[in-house]
Amino acid sequence: MDEVVQLQVRGVVVGLFRTNCYVVGSRRGGEAVCIDPGDEPEQILALARDLGVRITRLVATHAHLDHVLGARALQEATGASFLLHPADDEIARLVPQHAAMWLGAPAPPPPPVDHALADGLDLEIEGVSLRVLHTPGHTPGSVSLYAPGLLFSGDTLFRGSIGRWDLGGNQRQLMASILDRLLALPDDTVVLPGHMQETTIGAERQSNPFIREALAARTERA
Repeated sequence: MDEVVQLQVRGVVVGLFRTNCYVVGSRRGGEAVCIDPGDEPEQILALARDLGVRITRLVATHAHLDHVLGARALQEATGASFLLHPADDEIARLVPQHAAMWLGAPAPPPPPVDHALADGLDLEIEGVSLRVLHTPGHTPGSVSLYAPGLLFSGDTLFRGSIGRWDLGGNQRQLMASILDRLLALPDDTVVLPGHMQETTIGAERQSNPFIREALAARTERA
Protein backbone atom coordinates (compact mmCIF):
# COMPACT_ATOMS: atom_id res chain seq x y z
CA MET A 1 0.00 0.00 0.00
CA ASP A 2 1.27 3.46 -0.83
CA GLU A 3 2.66 5.27 2.19
CA VAL A 4 0.37 8.27 1.80
CA VAL A 5 -2.65 5.96 2.08
CA GLN A 6 -1.36 4.75 5.44
CA LEU A 7 -0.98 8.28 6.77
CA GLN A 8 -3.69 10.18 8.52
CA VAL A 9 -3.22 13.93 8.29
CA ARG A 10 -5.29 16.64 9.94
CA GLY A 11 -4.62 20.34 10.01
CA VAL A 12 -5.65 23.24 12.19
CA VAL A 13 -5.16 26.95 11.52
CA VAL A 14 -3.53 28.65 14.49
CA GLY A 15 -2.44 32.06 15.67
CA LEU A 16 -2.61 35.63 14.45
CA PHE A 17 -0.75 34.73 11.25
CA ARG A 18 -3.18 31.92 10.38
CA THR A 19 -0.53 29.22 10.20
CA ASN A 20 -1.41 25.72 9.05
CA CYS A 21 -0.31 23.23 11.69
CA TYR A 22 -0.52 19.55 10.78
CA VAL A 23 -0.66 16.42 12.91
CA VAL A 24 0.58 13.44 10.92
CA GLY A 25 0.38 9.85 12.08
CA SER A 26 -0.31 6.33 10.96
CA ARG A 27 -3.88 5.12 10.52
CA ARG A 28 -2.97 2.48 13.10
CA GLY A 29 -2.65 5.20 15.72
CA GLY A 30 0.32 5.46 18.06
CA GLU A 31 2.98 8.10 17.56
CA ALA A 32 2.56 11.24 15.47
CA VAL A 33 4.53 14.22 14.22
CA CYS A 34 3.30 17.77 14.65
CA ILE A 35 4.46 19.98 11.77
CA ASP A 36 4.73 23.72 12.44
CA PRO A 37 3.38 24.14 15.98
CA GLY A 38 2.73 27.83 15.41
CA ASP A 39 0.44 28.71 18.32
CA GLU A 40 -2.66 27.62 20.28
CA PRO A 41 -1.19 24.39 21.65
CA GLU A 42 -4.49 23.40 23.24
CA GLN A 43 -6.10 23.14 19.80
CA ILE A 44 -3.23 21.01 18.53
CA LEU A 45 -3.47 18.67 21.52
CA ALA A 46 -7.23 18.36 21.01
CA LEU A 47 -6.62 17.44 17.38
CA ALA A 48 -4.16 14.72 18.37
CA ARG A 49 -6.66 13.31 20.88
CA ASP A 50 -9.35 13.27 18.20
CA LEU A 51 -7.02 11.31 15.91
CA GLY A 52 -6.09 8.88 18.67
CA VAL A 53 -2.36 9.62 18.33
CA ARG A 54 0.40 10.78 20.64
CA ILE A 55 2.67 13.60 19.47
CA THR A 56 6.29 12.53 19.93
CA ARG A 57 8.05 14.96 17.57
CA LEU A 58 7.59 18.64 16.86
CA VAL A 59 8.98 19.57 13.45
CA ALA A 60 9.39 23.21 12.38
CA THR A 61 9.71 23.73 8.64
CA HIS A 62 11.54 26.92 9.62
CA ALA A 63 12.05 29.06 12.71
CA HIS A 64 9.85 32.10 12.07
CA LEU A 65 7.79 32.81 15.16
CA ASP A 66 4.45 31.93 13.52
CA HIS A 67 5.69 28.36 13.05
CA VAL A 68 7.23 27.75 16.49
CA LEU A 69 5.32 29.76 19.11
CA GLY A 70 3.44 26.71 20.36
CA ALA A 71 6.45 24.39 20.43
CA ARG A 72 7.54 24.97 24.03
CA ALA A 73 4.07 24.45 25.53
CA LEU A 74 3.51 21.35 23.41
CA GLN A 75 6.83 19.89 24.47
CA GLU A 76 5.96 20.50 28.10
CA ALA A 77 2.59 18.79 27.61
CA THR A 78 3.82 15.79 25.61
CA GLY A 79 7.56 15.37 26.14
CA ALA A 80 7.98 15.45 22.36
CA SER A 81 11.37 16.20 20.83
CA PHE A 82 11.86 19.41 18.83
CA LEU A 83 13.42 19.25 15.36
CA LEU A 84 14.76 22.16 13.30
CA HIS A 85 17.39 22.64 10.61
CA PRO A 86 20.54 24.13 12.20
CA ALA A 87 20.75 26.90 9.59
CA ASP A 88 17.73 28.47 11.32
CA ASP A 89 19.21 28.42 14.85
CA GLU A 90 19.83 32.18 14.83
CA ILE A 91 16.26 32.93 13.72
CA ALA A 92 14.98 30.72 16.55
CA ARG A 93 17.12 32.63 19.04
CA LEU A 94 15.52 35.90 17.94
CA VAL A 95 11.90 34.73 18.35
CA PRO A 96 11.36 36.74 21.60
CA GLN A 97 12.42 39.98 19.91
CA HIS A 98 10.40 39.22 16.79
CA ALA A 99 7.34 38.49 18.93
CA ALA A 100 7.71 41.83 20.68
CA MET A 101 7.95 43.58 17.32
CA TRP A 102 5.11 41.75 15.52
CA LEU A 103 2.78 40.88 18.40
CA GLY A 104 3.49 43.71 20.83
CA ALA A 105 4.70 41.40 23.59
CA PRO A 106 7.73 39.14 24.00
CA ALA A 107 7.37 35.38 23.86
CA PRO A 108 9.70 32.62 24.98
CA PRO A 109 11.97 31.11 22.36
CA PRO A 110 11.24 27.63 21.05
CA PRO A 111 12.74 24.81 23.09
CA PRO A 112 16.31 23.68 22.47
CA VAL A 113 16.66 21.53 19.38
CA ASP A 114 16.76 17.84 20.27
CA HIS A 115 17.49 16.58 16.76
CA ALA A 116 18.77 18.53 13.76
CA LEU A 117 16.94 18.20 10.47
CA ALA A 118 19.09 17.44 7.42
CA ASP A 119 18.42 16.90 3.75
CA GLY A 120 17.55 13.27 3.04
CA LEU A 121 16.69 12.41 6.64
CA ASP A 122 13.74 10.04 6.97
CA LEU A 123 11.34 10.60 9.86
CA GLU A 124 9.64 7.31 10.67
CA ILE A 125 6.09 7.36 12.00
CA GLU A 126 4.79 3.92 12.93
CA GLY A 127 6.24 2.40 9.77
CA VAL A 128 5.49 5.41 7.56
CA SER A 129 8.31 7.71 6.45
CA LEU A 130 8.54 11.45 5.81
CA ARG A 131 11.63 12.51 3.82
CA VAL A 132 13.24 15.83 4.76
CA LEU A 133 14.04 18.06 1.78
CA HIS A 134 16.23 21.07 2.52
CA THR A 135 14.55 23.88 0.58
CA PRO A 136 16.32 27.11 1.61
CA GLY A 137 15.28 30.52 0.40
CA HIS A 138 12.44 31.64 2.64
CA THR A 139 14.96 31.12 5.44
CA PRO A 140 18.38 29.45 5.30
CA GLY A 141 17.10 26.37 7.11
CA SER A 142 13.68 25.97 5.52
CA VAL A 143 12.69 22.36 4.87
CA SER A 144 9.82 20.57 3.18
CA LEU A 145 8.61 17.10 4.14
CA TYR A 146 7.67 14.51 1.53
CA ALA A 147 5.85 11.20 1.49
CA PRO A 148 4.77 9.68 -1.83
CA GLY A 149 1.80 11.74 -2.98
CA LEU A 150 2.09 14.37 -0.27
CA LEU A 151 4.32 17.39 0.41
CA PHE A 152 4.40 19.70 3.41
CA SER A 153 5.97 22.79 1.87
CA GLY A 154 6.16 25.16 4.84
CA ASP A 155 6.51 28.71 3.52
CA THR A 156 8.47 27.72 0.42
CA LEU A 157 5.54 27.13 -1.96
CA PHE A 158 1.96 28.34 -1.76
CA ARG A 159 -1.10 28.03 -3.94
CA GLY A 160 -0.46 30.60 -6.66
CA SER A 161 2.47 32.12 -4.83
CA ILE A 162 5.83 31.50 -3.17
CA GLY A 163 7.42 32.36 0.16
CA ARG A 164 8.87 35.75 1.03
CA TRP A 165 12.62 36.13 0.92
CA ASP A 166 12.93 39.55 2.57
CA LEU A 167 12.92 38.23 6.15
CA GLY A 168 16.38 36.69 6.19
CA GLY A 169 15.93 34.67 3.00
CA ASN A 170 17.36 34.61 -0.50
CA GLN A 171 15.34 34.85 -3.70
CA ARG A 172 17.75 32.87 -5.86
CA GLN A 173 17.90 30.04 -3.33
CA LEU A 174 14.12 30.04 -3.00
CA MET A 175 13.53 29.68 -6.72
CA ALA A 176 16.21 26.99 -7.01
CA SER A 177 14.54 25.05 -4.18
CA ILE A 178 11.18 25.23 -5.93
CA LEU A 179 12.36 24.52 -9.47
CA ASP A 180 15.01 21.90 -8.72
CA ARG A 181 13.58 20.12 -5.68
CA LEU A 182 9.82 20.56 -5.54
CA LEU A 183 9.00 20.56 -9.23
CA ALA A 184 10.96 17.31 -9.52
CA LEU A 185 8.13 15.62 -7.60
CA PRO A 186 5.19 14.01 -9.43
CA ASP A 187 2.55 16.45 -10.67
CA ASP A 188 -0.19 14.75 -8.66
CA THR A 189 1.65 15.38 -5.38
CA VAL A 190 -0.70 17.20 -3.00
CA VAL A 191 0.96 20.26 -1.47
CA LEU A 192 0.00 21.23 2.08
CA PRO A 193 1.56 24.66 2.67
CA GLY A 194 2.27 26.64 5.81
CA HIS A 195 -0.52 29.11 4.99
CA MET A 196 -3.62 29.17 2.80
CA GLN A 197 -5.17 26.33 0.81
CA GLU A 198 -3.67 23.12 -0.51
CA THR A 199 -2.65 22.68 -4.12
CA THR A 200 -0.67 20.23 -6.27
CA ILE A 201 2.74 20.34 -7.88
CA GLY A 202 1.16 20.08 -11.34
CA ALA A 203 -1.23 22.98 -10.69
CA GLU A 204 1.61 25.21 -9.56
CA ARG A 205 3.78 24.21 -12.52
CA GLN A 206 0.96 25.26 -14.87
CA SER A 207 -0.47 28.37 -13.22
CA ASN A 208 1.82 29.79 -10.52
CA PRO A 209 3.02 33.10 -12.02
CA PHE A 210 6.34 33.07 -10.16
CA ILE A 211 7.13 29.57 -11.36
CA ARG A 212 6.04 30.24 -14.94
CA GLU A 213 8.25 33.32 -15.09
CA ALA A 214 11.25 31.48 -13.63
CA LEU A 215 10.83 28.53 -15.99
CA ALA A 216 10.55 30.88 -18.97
CA ALA A 217 13.72 32.68 -17.91
CA ARG A 218 15.57 29.37 -17.64
CA THR A 219 14.42 28.40 -21.11
CA GLU A 220 15.67 31.70 -22.53
CA ARG A 221 19.08 31.22 -20.91
CA ALA A 222 19.41 27.63 -22.16
